[in-house]
Formats: sequence, structure tokens, C-alpha cells
Amino acid sequence: MRITVLGAGSWGTTLAILLHSNAHQVNLWSYQEEHAASMRTNRVNKEFLPGVAIPLDVNISSDLTYSVSGAEMVVTAIPTQFLRSVIEKLHGHNFHNVIIVNVAKGIENDSLMTISDVLLDVLPHIEKSNIVTLSGPSFAEEVSRKVPTAVVAASINITTAKLAQKTFMTPYFRVYSSEDIRGVELAGSLKNVIAIGAGIADGAGFGDNTKAAIMTRATVEIARLGKVMGAKQETFAGLSGIGDLIVTCMSKHSRNRYVGEEIGKGRKLKDILAGMTMVAEGVATTRSIHDLCNKFNVELPISNAVYQVLFEDKDPIIATSDLMTRGAKGEI
Repeated sequence: MRITVLGAGSWGTTLAILLHSNAHQVNLWSYQEEHAASMRTNRVNKEFLPGVAIPLDVNISSDLTYSVSGAEMVVTAIPTQFLRSVIEKLHGHNFHNVIIVNVAKGIENDSLMTISDVLLDVLPHIEKSNIVTLSGPSFAEEVSRKVPTAVVAASINITTAKLAQKTFMTPYFRVYSSEDIRGVELAGSLKNVIAIGAGIADGAGFGDNTKAAIMTRATVEIARLGKVMGAKQETFAGLSGIGDLIVTCMSKHSRNRYVGEEIGKGRKLKDILAGMTMVAEGVATTRSIHDLCNKFNVELPISNAVYQVLFEDKDPIIATSDLMTRGAKGEI
């Protein structure tokens, strides 16, 4: 299959290499020609995935139209808040019968659209049944080293989901299929917000009890929002839900947890982000989740506490105290 991966960050590069290993013809698109030229010359992504060789016959380009020309599948590995501006450049391209697999995790600011909704909004020829979201506990740093990993491919059309499943599956990268694309998208987005909260708890010096409480009660929040937005509740107990939540809240690879930890130590958000090469999707998504909370009148106390700490300069200790001293409730 002819596959184009849009976005040459760590995850996009990792998936390009993985898809090549499954005997697919792969194009990898980078936003910057200087970055693309470096990868073509050195056959490694020094900036985002150092030490991992890119096969010689993975084509690397910064020409967007050229990259998607003739593609049977397009993988979008572009951070959520930048996706629309890139995809708009392909407005005139005919995506009829092209499968689009999104692997980013976030909710667009202002529009409050999931990525599948953004794709449908921008591309006139795309069919909803041809969109897939691939999500789960899958850090590029580990997948690139062939560490055993499991994810889920979701589409409203189970046949499309199973096609993506077959396309990406390897002996070390196990893919499950699902028809609940809405739930998988929401789970992948919300867990990044919660990971910032878990990092704040780490940076503020709280313990394992605190992090366990945040993660467990977060599953309730994620499912609560998912329910009003039409997702299946069982999705949040799966790989894109609790699975991704665990790894993102716990791992040293997690950019979102790192942001939270630095906030918990007293650093300012703008200073943290200025020093990062990669995008922490959860920061922008925190704004979107806060707006969704207000739109649907859903109680999301942990997510709102993260919002207050990030954007209203609320002290993490006070935010935690406020969470702990809320009115007594039943667990279920």
C-alpha cells in the first residue's frame, strides 16, 4: 500500500519506519525543508528520534502536495492545534477512497472539534467512514525500539478499522479494532490533561497515594464527558482510556507529565514551553476541555483544577486542597 505520513516528529517518524517494515511504500512529510533534507542525508531524525535509522527507501519530502499524491492511506501525525492549517492546503486534493488515520491526541481550541471532525470540516471529498483514529499507550521512544505495545484503531466503519489494524500490526505492535471513534478520540485527549495534573502532584511533592487518586477519579471524569458526547463507556476502560492514562501519568517519556511536574516545582508555563522541542498536546487541550465542561455543564473537577493552575496561576497546593475538601460523595 502507498502510505504518506504527515508530520516528522518522533511519532510520525516511528510509524513511517514501522509501516515500511510491513512492506508498504512510505512517504514521510516534514513541515520544514531543512529538517527533511537532514533526514534524507543522515537517514535519522536527529531532532526528534535520535539513534533510530530511517530506511533508505522511505521517501522524505517537505512538498505537501507531492507527498500525498497517489497515497492510498494518509497518516496525520500533526499536533492538533496545527492540523487545520496544514490540511487546508490540501483542500483541493481528491481524498475519495483514501483512508486517513489520525494519530495525534487533542481537541481543537475554539471549535472544540475532535480531529476527525476537523478533517471532515476541511476536506470536502473525505468520507466519514474512511477516517480512523489510532490511539493507546504508545510512546515513540519505545515503539521505535520494538518494545511490545498495544493500541486500538477506531472508525465508525469496522471494516475500515480492521484495514488499519492489518496495516499497522507487527509482532511488537498489536492493534485492536473498535467502532467507537468518538470515545477513543476523547480518551486520548483527556488523558493528556490528567497527566499534567499527575505531574503537578509529583512536582509539588505529593506521594503515590495522590497520583493513584488522580488517575482513578480521572477515569470517572473522562467517562462522564464521553457519555454526554455519545461515546461508549467501555472504551474508557480500554487501551485508549485507562491504558493510555496509566502510561502518560507515570512515564518519564511523557511530555505532559513533565510540564505538570515543572509547574508543581514552581516554574511558569511559558518558560517551560519555551524550553521544549516537542509539543505537549495537553496544554492546549486543557483549554478545550474547560470549554467543553462549560458547554455541556459536566462536572470535571480534576481537569478544571489543572486549568486553574495552568491559566489562572492558582497555587497547586491550594488547588489540591480544594479538590480534597469538596463535599462528600458516593464513589459511583
